[in-house]
Amino acid sequence: MRVGVPAMVLAVLLSAPAATWAQSGAAQSVVETVASRSARVQLADTDADTIFALTAEGAALYDRDVVKLSGYQYCSQAVALADAGDIRQSVRAASKALHLAERTNDPNLRALANRDLAIAFSYAGQFDKAVEFAREALRSPARDPKLVVGPANKVIGDVQARRGDFAGAIATYETALAGSSQRYTPLVQVSLANALIESGDPAEVERAAQILGQLKPPADPALALQLERTRGRLLLAQNKPEEARQVYQRLSAQSGGSDGGYARLWGWDGVGRANLALGDKQGAADAVLRALGEVDAVRARFRSEEFKMGLFSDLQDVFDRGVGLYSELGDAPKAFELSERSRSRALLDSVRERAQLKTDLTGGAIDLPTLQRALASDERVVQFHALPDRLVVWMVSPGGIESRTIDIKRTELDELVETFRNSIVRGRRAAIANAEKLGDALIAPLNLAEGQRLIVVPHGPLHYLPFQALRVNGRYLIEAHPIAVVPSMSIAAQLAQRPPRVAAALTAFGNPQIAEKYDLPGAEAEVRRITQFFPRNEIFLGAQATKTQFNETVGKAPIMHIAAHAQADEVDPLYSRILLANENGQQSFLEAREILDLPLQGTALVTLSACESGLGRVAGGDEVLGFPRAFLSAGASALIASLWPVSDEATEMLMDTLYRELAAGHDLQRAMQAGQLAVLHRTQTAHPFFWAPFNLIGDWRLSVSQGQ
Repeated sequence: MRVGVPAMVLAVLLSAPAATWAQSGAAQSVVETVASRSARVQLADTDADTIFALTAEGAALYDRDVVKLSGYQYCSQAVALADAGDIRQSVRAASKALHLAERTNDPNLRALANRDLAIAFSYAGQFDKAVEFAREALRSPARDPKLVVGPANKVIGDVQARRGDFAGAIATYETALAGSSQRYTPLVQVSLANALIESGDPAEVERAAQILGQLKPPADPALALQLERTRGRLLLAQNKPEEARQVYQRLSAQSGGSDGGYARLWGWDGVGRANLALGDKQGAADAVLRALGEVDAVRARFRSEEFKMGLFSDLQDVFDRGVGLYSELGDAPKAFELSERSRSRALLDSVRERAQLKTDLTGGAIDLPTLQRALASDERVVQFHALPDRLVVWMVSPGGIESRTIDIKRTELDELVETFRNSIVRGRRAAIANAEKLGDALIAPLNLAEGQRLIVVPHGPLHYLPFQALRVNGRYLIEAHPIAVVPSMSIAAQLAQRPPRVAAALTAFGNPQIAEKYDLPGAEAEVRRITQFFPRNEIFLGAQATKTQFNETVGKAPIMHIAAHAQADEVDPLYSRILLANENGQQSFLEAREILDLPLQGTALVTLSACESGLGRVAGGDEVLGFPRAFLSAGASALIASLWPVSDEATEMLMDTLYRELAAGHDLQRAMQAGQLAVLHRTQTAHPFFWAPFNLIGDWRLSVSQGQ
């Protein structure tokens, strides 16, 4: 949420001695004021995934349904949608069932609805909520307990296994097994076997062998292939790599359809792991490369059978193995290219069946020589890849590539980034020390020359890191370098090939009229100020800032600015939304999935002057889903979006400077740097909370034509 700082608070801050304000508690005080007001609005509107809130949402959704189903039909719908990977819609169907259960006081329906919510949230990676709903399902008496006890306990076991608590997972799977239906029992048995294998205990591994030896081949071909993967894992755990290789080779020889391609991918990956166990690192790398050769042939879809059988790996794991192996073999270019392929290949994988594809951003990965030729002399690509046990970073210049390995585990990196973000969002003085710690670890080893333009390609937890706020040699990175972030270098290279200059025409939406608590007078002032830099402009404020108006004007202007509230959807980021003005007495919003179908090829820059608009879940292809993917995929060349709640006053100053510089002919990367520095160099807003929330994502070379 965007939140204004009260004028009284600002007056007190402005009266403080300039030299001491940033070091006093005043920065923390104002940041906490902004953060707490933001949190109150968010809590009321975005923490919608509680039993109470979902029941209320289910009632509203049910009332709007033209064709009303029974609660049990909505449960069936929820299961089908979850298996298809449309998680938010699955949650909505289960919510309608939950509403009907409460309305009719049906404890059996309540148990089934909570069970289905547990499954949906488990698929979405929302583990705490998955466990919450699973336990709620177990508390409700069901007519046939086996329809609830087995699946609900399996969800809890799945969460424990994914968190590395294999002892807990084994115990919970055993509880699930005791209460499962005959049809569901094999799925729990395979999940139990996988947990036993992953525990690493030789005795437990032998138990897994006994369980797998008693299983009949599944009738479902997809499940049968997953079972073969488990058998290969068992043989590796039993220190039988040659036998494991034979199992995986049979998988790699599968033919026909997307499932055959998927089997070949996992087969070759398994051959690679068997080769590694046999001491053949080059053979392992070659096999993984063959596995990745199947990626483009595999039809992208959600594969619930992996979850059903307790297999929680994904394609990113294979890329990780390839990056790690080629790094260890000293082949930096190949490791870099595999890292790049892991990002660019999947830009629209999760939305292929939910939106019409209209862009050219689904092509193959750029090769290293092509990338180097595309770079200007002062541009440096800094690309990261977070492996489970280390962080690999490459710096690419027109003349070469350098590779470094940083000894930090992915889990440790997660914690460092989260600690840093929290210290910024809460206005802590520790943010400075944390910025120096991360800057020393991630940036200092690169020995960057002053003034070099940085194009950062993050990975994993680094998607949530404000690189501009890292400190090296006593300075923030933004003070020494213009910075842009890109989801992949291949995509950035395609964007940079578009016309570098666009007409000076702006369409802006500001302070949509929703309800009093959403009022953003600073956003309205911001829009009025930036329009002065563009003689050709069209603005929509308050009640005019509607979704209807947005759809009518979108794509007509090269520059689009939206100063409003935004809400991230953690279950399915493609349902993240921008709140627009009420229409016909109803709340109106624009969801990320709708943006995918908008005609944005004529829009070069979209600025979301809103809270947390750049956040989303990192997908298996290592891209942040949500607004960044949606706008770039719909045709926009660049996006400016935020990483945390923003202050109206600081945002207004940043945007004012950014657009002034852009209108004066400076490129977008320089203009963004100028905007951040303007806020940073003002003592009252020197804390990173104020100046560092916005990322420039995409075409950093973009500029505005003069005289147009």
